[in-house]
Amino acid sequence: MSGTTTAAAALRRRAAGAGANRWVVLVVLCVSLLLVAVDATVLHVAVPAVTEDLKPGGMELLWIVDVYPLVCASLLILFGTLGDRIGRRRVLLLGYALFGVASGLAALADSAQILIVARALLGVGGAMIMPATLSILRQVFPDRRERALAIGIWSAVAAVGAAVGPLLGGFLLEHFWWGSVFLVNIPLMLVSLPVGRLLLPESKGDGKGPWDVVGALMAAAGLFGVVLGVKRLGSGGSLGSLLTVLPLVVGAALLVGFVRRQRRRRYPLVDLTMFARPAFSTSVGCIVLAMLALVGLELIAAQYLQLVLGLSPLETGLRLLPLTFAAMAAGLAGARMLRRFGPRRMVCAGFCITAFAVVLLTALGRTDDWPLMLSGFVLLGFGLETTLFGAYESMLSEAPQEQAGGAAAIGETSYQLGAGIGIALLGTVMNAAYAPGLSGVPGVPASASASAGHSLGEAYEVAAQLGGSAGTALRHAARDAFVHGLHVTLLVSAGLLLLGAAMALRLPRVMQCEPEQVELPAPRDAAESRVSV
Repeated sequence: MSGTTTAAAALRRRAAGAGANRWVVLVVLCVSLLLVAVDATVLHVAVPAVTEDLKPGGMELLWIVDVYPLVCASLLILFGTLGDRIGRRRVLLLGYALFGVASGLAALADSAQILIVARALLGVGGAMIMPATLSILRQVFPDRRERALAIGIWSAVAAVGAAVGPLLGGFLLEHFWWGSVFLVNIPLMLVSLPVGRLLLPESKGDGKGPWDVVGALMAAAGLFGVVLGVKRLGSGGSLGSLLTVLPLVVGAALLVGFVRRQRRRRYPLVDLTMFARPAFSTSVGCIVLAMLALVGLELIAAQYLQLVLGLSPLETGLRLLPLTFAAMAAGLAGARMLRRFGPRRMVCAGFCITAFAVVLLTALGRTDDWPLMLSGFVLLGFGLETTLFGAYESMLSEAPQEQAGGAAAIGETSYQLGAGIGIALLGTVMNAAYAPGLSGVPGVPASASASAGHSLGEAYEVAAQLGGSAGTALRHAARDAFVHGLHVTLLVSAGLLLLGAAMALRLPRVMQCEPEQVELPAPRDAAESRVSV
């Protein structure tokens, strides 16, 4: 009996990343996540320098910025399920290598076309890295208490990466050329590749049946079309435009076909029965709603800080830092809150805190009220991270270990889709509330009012061209209309967040903390294993 117990304990330690080394594994995984999160935002401040150097056209510039998240979101399911099949560590290490090579290519790009290709390859590398980090984390922390703490640290690192990207890019641009924002990835990948090979444990799914290549390609193409269509809507594309409608329709059709194909297969690429579990499907929905509110609000908040209050990009980044620090605090405290309050109350409270913060921010006006802004951003960051932490932890714990890669990919895809839909939806609400405020401004021609109704930045340009009292009147009217649109958008976001709070009521009341059972091989299987070795 004691021998069996010892063998079980040894097997558990080996499955969990060799005992205490699992925290070292977490550090390696967090470095991976940090690089991917930073690369998603680091280019934003370098766009003017890239434009001046490479002279890209309008469409080329759009692809330079958008191709990375577009490709990454499209391939998450493909590489997440491939990791379940051939080994999650193997996919992660290949992602490291590709990310390093693509970073070098992007840094040395001498044309817009090469930079677009390099950014697309970075997206492929990111899609290989992101689901692998979560699925390996699922493996090395079989005890839910420890896994909750690990996910909290993981999510805090993600918040840091999103905030550090623009600040790091701004620092590098002050001292080096724009390519340095990519070159910084290479030494980190050169360290992560051998360290990851030595320390990260390999894990796979059950390996039953062939890998569904056709299904993986259908999922990738369908997600590409849907995300592309959503991004075009978010950037001002019309629903009547063929370039917007066609990707949405084709992508949705491919995803419907993918779902039907998976239901028919004996060994599906993604086990869709996971969605029959209320905790899993509810967690995915909460991730979408939380990101929908966050990304759209961050985009509008950045415009408000720069165009209404007249802050510089660096000052804008600093004003948004409290949101990041609050998110980090929520991530680090998340494990304790989850044990004390349970998933249902934690996620529901996170949504309610965020909704309260959003309503509080409706008191912002044309003047700088930094105490109010600080309070709102701190509550916003803490509430949203509390929501995302509880949703991610519940989703990952509900998924079977052999489906960890697919589950992680579904979570990350939900994250990306929520972000894209948020920009499109809240951007549409903002424009609908903003544009009517510019009609009938005294002394301003109708054509100028129509142009100014596209955005606040364009309104300022039109006002400068008009000059005189008409230009001043247009500038004041545009600023007032933008603040009004901001208030309407915040109220819509609050409604969506309260919808998320209601959805979270389907989550489990308490956190089940029993450690996972690890099956021992039968004596015959063990003997055969020794012979094969």
